[in-house]
Amino acid sequence: MPSQRIILGIGLAILLIIGAASISLDLKSRSDNASVDRALGILGKLSDMRPLLRRAESAARAFALTGDQEFAREYREASDAILPALAALIEAVKANPTERQLIEETKALVERQIAVNGELIRLRTAGDGAAVAALVGQEDRAAAAAIAGNLEKAVAEERRQLFARRAESETNGSFLLAIDLAGVALILILATVLTLSTRRSRRALQDSLSATQANNEALEAAVAERTEHLVAAHEELRLSAAVLRSTFHSMAEAVLVIDTKGEILLSNPAAEKMLRYRPGMTVELLSSLSTVFQADGVTPLPVNDMPAARALRGEAFDATEIVVRPVSGSSPIHLVISGRPLRDTSGAISGAALVYHDATASRETEHKLLQSQKLDAIGKLTGGVAHDFNNMLTVITGTTETLVAGLSHEPALQKTAELIDQAAERCSELIQHLLAFARRQPLQPRNVDVNATVLDIAKLLRPTLGEQIEVNSILEQEVATAHIDPSQLANSLLNMAINARDAMPNGGKLLLETRNVVLDEAYAQANPDAKPGPYVMLAVSDNGAGMSQEVLDKVFEPFFTTKEVGKGSGLGLSMVYGFVKQSGGHVRIYSEVGHGTTIKLYLPPARGQVEAAPSAAPPLPHGNETVMVVEDDALVRNFVTTQLQSLGYRTIAAANGPAAMTIVENGQPFELLFTDVIMPGGMTGRQLADEVTKRRPGVKVLYTSGYTDNAIVHQGRLDPGVLLLTKPYRKSQLANMIRRALTG
Repeated sequence: MPSQRIILGIGLAILLIIGAASISLDLKSRSDNASVDRALGILGKLSDMRPLLRRAESAARAFALTGDQEFAREYREASDAILPALAALIEAVKANPTERQLIEETKALVERQIAVNGELIRLRTAGDGAAVAALVGQEDRAAAAAIAGNLEKAVAEERRQLFARRAESETNGSFLLAIDLAGVALILILATVLTLSTRRSRRALQDSLSATQANNEALEAAVAERTEHLVAAHEELRLSAAVLRSTFHSMAEAVLVIDTKGEILLSNPAAEKMLRYRPGMTVELLSSLSTVFQADGVTPLPVNDMPAARALRGEAFDATEIVVRPVSGSSPIHLVISGRPLRDTSGAISGAALVYHDATASRETEHKLLQSQKLDAIGKLTGGVAHDFNNMLTVITGTTETLVAGLSHEPALQKTAELIDQAAERCSELIQHLLAFARRQPLQPRNVDVNATVLDIAKLLRPTLGEQIEVNSILEQEVATAHIDPSQLANSLLNMAINARDAMPNGGKLLLETRNVVLDEAYAQANPDAKPGPYVMLAVSDNGAGMSQEVLDKVFEPFFTTKEVGKGSGLGLSMVYGFVKQSGGHVRIYSEVGHGTTIKLYLPPARGQVEAAPSAAPPLPHGNETVMVVEDDALVRNFVTTQLQSLGYRTIAAANGPAAMTIVENGQPFELLFTDVIMPGGMTGRQLADEVTKRRPGVKVLYTSGYTDNAIVHQGRLDPGVLLLTKPYRKSQLANMIRRALTG
């Protein structure tokens, strides 16, 4: 094999040399052929020059003899072509000095002859026969002979060069043919050597292929076994990834994975619902949608203490609570956050993972429970103090009675004793209110016709409240009898009416309403101080100034009042609260600033009048339409969406009117708008419904409110004929009203 390679190398080198020589000779031959062609062209031009000179000379003589203008024209054509032709010849033979000198001498002679002939034609045209004869007699035949001789010499020189170039070209062609034949012979030899080498290589290759095939078969068996393991591992990995993906997307907690620049790399659907995250947002943009506070909801959270910043610094933390207040005006959200930094293979921080848990519902429940416990604690303290005061007042009132009787002979001192007695009586009444709040007053409950009590109180209210207050009563005819203390019920109605009057200094409307209601388990879970079951509902509604959330949180506390000093004891609503709770009932207050207040008393029905549950309740109507639920109370909103989903409906939730309009503008479809009437955010439920029906005329609307439906209608907030579901309501009432609204 090495010797064959050497032979092949030498042969290829020789072929390269032969090829180079052949190319050189071929180029030389082509150059010679070009020279031959150029010489033939020059000979042709020289041959054409002699007849052209003779033609010009003959035409000049003929014109001199005859005066025929046709000869003059022929002369001009010939003479005009002669000088350019001579110039072209000089350019063509510039490489041959001998020929160039001959042509240049010829050109000088021709120019003189042309000048003479031109003068001859001018004289003949002028009619000067003597001058013409004299000029013809002076004809320079020697010049004509010199011109002819020079042309002959030039032709002879060019022919000589042509013969030499042809001979050289033939010699080069012979050498080129010999080289080509030698190259062909060498190629044949190399082909023979390559053929023999190829046969030997083919046999070696066949042996190698046989060995390779055996190796391939063994390798294919190993690959097949390995592939089977890889397929099984891949399928297991795919199933694991599918489980993780499904788990990630179904998590109730919001998850964000960010890089070191705050770009969000990964999120789940809960993040879009809970944090209002949209694809393409950064952590900075997401944070700009809300104001973030510490767990107390008051202290702003510094930028460096934001969960994302902490995790990107390398901190790992769990159960960090923050309060997020959306700039849109929606209800605040309590978030419990856990975070972990993410690191690359070198240990450097490459991002962070953040998990958000919405604790708003549990915090609201805790707040209500703490409020209830706070009121209970205040009640116990107040009750103990009130009983001690009663003991002391017993001594004071008994003593003042003795003093008044014994000072009859001293009118001035007797008057002072009477003032002390009156003050003690006022203290006694105050203690009775405190005992009512503490639920320690001596009640005398009996079966009471609530409607009759309301009618009696209404008669007293009209002159008490004044003509500027319009008092109306909407009483359900079949309302159950309540088991309560009638005097305390009358006092409670009077206290609530007086509070309503104070909230309407310029006049307004007061509505008293009764109805049989049932509070279900869902309502009891949202209101820990309430027990599920049937009640007699007594509602007192006004369209006055309303109360803020801060006032609502303290409205039942004793001695809390928003009135001026000296115009209220702060015990009216606390007495109502204590009386209802001591009677085994429940109190709920609804209020919006600028829209009024509704206080609902849920009183226990008389024994023996509780309606028995039907043996077989009719099935609840279901549906598959999409319902948009707009409710600012997160607990109520979650309760409604859960109940609707259990009935087969699809739901879209929004916390206020602007948030709902954003969903509408995005084109998300729904068939029914279920909205609260009074909401924060600058848009009422009625305004929202008007905007939605303008854009989607076919959408149905159902309203809900903590106010009674009659109060809302009387206040002019809804047109007659609209559908309203009054809070609280049972699941059956929700199902029936939703179905009624959808079917028209």
